Amino acid sequence: MFIDFEGIDGSGKTTLSNALADRLEGRGLKVTHARAGGELRSALARRVRPLTRDAQLLEMSARAEFFLNLAREAQQIDEVVRPALARGDICITDRSLYSQIALSAGGRGLEERPLRAAAELAGQGLWPDLVLLIDVDPDLARMRKRASKIRDGIVEEESGRKGLSGHGLLVRVRTQFLRMAAAEPERFVVVRNEGRALAMVVDEIVDVVTARLSGRPTRMDAAQPPPAAPAPVRDLEQACFAAIDELARREPWVAVHLLTGIPGRAAHARRMQHAQAWPRNVAASLAELRDPPSFELRAVLAPVAPAEVAASLRSDPGEPAMVLRGLLFERAPAPVLAGLSRNASAEAWALREQALERGWLERVLPGLAGLEGERAWNARERGIRAGLHGPVARSLSGLGGERADAMREALFPVARLEVLASTRGLNTPFAQRAREELAPVAPKPVLRSLEGIGAAYADALRVQLAQLTKEALDSVEGSDADLAWSLRERYLPVWPAAAVMSLRGLALQPRAQRLISLAVSSFPGSLAVLRAAYFVVARAMQAQARPAAPEAAAGPELRLGA
Repeated sequence: MFIDFEGIDGSGKTTLSNALADRLEGRGLKVTHARAGGELRSALARRVRPLTRDAQLLEMSARAEFFLNLAREAQQIDEVVRPALARGDICITDRSLYSQIALSAGGRGLEERPLRAAAELAGQGLWPDLVLLIDVDPDLARMRKRASKIRDGIVEEESGRKGLSGHGLLVRVRTQFLRMAAAEPERFVVVRNEGRALAMVVDEIVDVVTARLSGRPTRMDAAQPPPAAPAPVRDLEQACFAAIDELARREPWVAVHLLTGIPGRAAHARRMQHAQAWPRNVAASLAELRDPPSFELRAVLAPVAPAEVAASLRSDPGEPAMVLRGLLFERAPAPVLAGLSRNASAEAWALREQALERGWLERVLPGLAGLEGERAWNARERGIRAGLHGPVARSLSGLGGERADAMREALFPVARLEVLASTRGLNTPFAQRAREELAPVAPKPVLRSLEGIGAAYADALRVQLAQLTKEALDSVEGSDADLAWSLRERYLPVWPAAAVMSLRGLALQPRAQRLISLAVSSFPGSLAVLRAAYFVVARAMQAQARPAAPEAAAGPELRLGA
């Protein structure tokens, strides 16, 4: 029997497919998992995979990407799946041909019929007997993926090819999967992987597989959203933390991730509750928090989660942050040095000089962002001579002027994405040319670079890309411009969490309160929307309360009228 797990990134395919393999083997059945632990069994397929993920290959067309992905799956089928079935094993795959159709048809917009014909050829007619489509809300999937990487101590990779297209790609791929499931109910079973314990999901999957093995029919479960919370939500604080606490019973590391950047006593109490079990996630959740209790917690977590503690400081130049960086330098030099952006203090340069003496130029360069001065420029020139083009480009972040743009021009052919990222918030002729050139192939980083830019061409890019991905709304965060409000209100039904989150930095005027209330009441089952609403309100109230005693950081109860 050939069983294929499908679903978007972060849906839980790998965890569930491994759990099924373990359960079946525990019953004495012979099982081959073609991608146990997330690693392809075929060595040749593993060599093809990096090509399909390399974000620097911007010229790769959607068709070329499809055929490379198809080549990988064809090799897996020929080398692993078909022999396993010939031996009489149950063969489990974590993605197969359907994933490539979903990505290329749903995500990239290619016509589905010829893709299916090509997939038929690649598999030589071998399709799964059972497809378990693990379905999950894309916002939750994204949060799960990030939280799991932090939990496992995985340093965040540069965005892969799929990441260049933004969150909208994930949404379109999910829609395509559900279409295919509806078209082939005899083959697909949709399993909802949210709102319940992992063990319950595994039990359901085992029951489905057992029924198929015994010849009993199985039905496709409709992908229903989780039960709706009462709407309208009048007490955001109570509702948000109730939802986070419920999630913590099943996926505590994800619940902790949702606390990231949220100020106040209630959030801090929950961090303390989970600090021993999930220290990396708790440390990462302290990002942007500068109150004394947060620094005290960082000090406690530093011995067990040094990299995450250092990264949580961001570019805070304050004395407590610099003291902590000095203590963490030996154990987590990369995030310590990266956090020195825009910091020309003697203490910052002392850390840089220590790193340079050890030959850590590559680690020093990103932390030179925003710095002029000959020491910084000399380090950049050394980086170019050493071939460190990406780190040098990142070191130009926040720098305008002829010298910076001349270096960007020189680096652009070999480090386009890093150069683009360095233009964030800059409105220069070079930045405009780079954005307009890369927008068709890398909309997400282009939109990210538009932060704070209100030029006509920037607004035109936002309008053009808003229907495709939420990052168009991210790019108007904190903006009170007419276009920003137009995008929020028009695309709230499509990107509700992003529309709410883009209010960050704005005062809670009636128009903002109405938009938040509409989002929360229109999407009562969305934890992402509820979390965004509470985050925006909590940060706005914190800003209004400054200066205040540390004890006041939690603020009063947060209520928002319907």
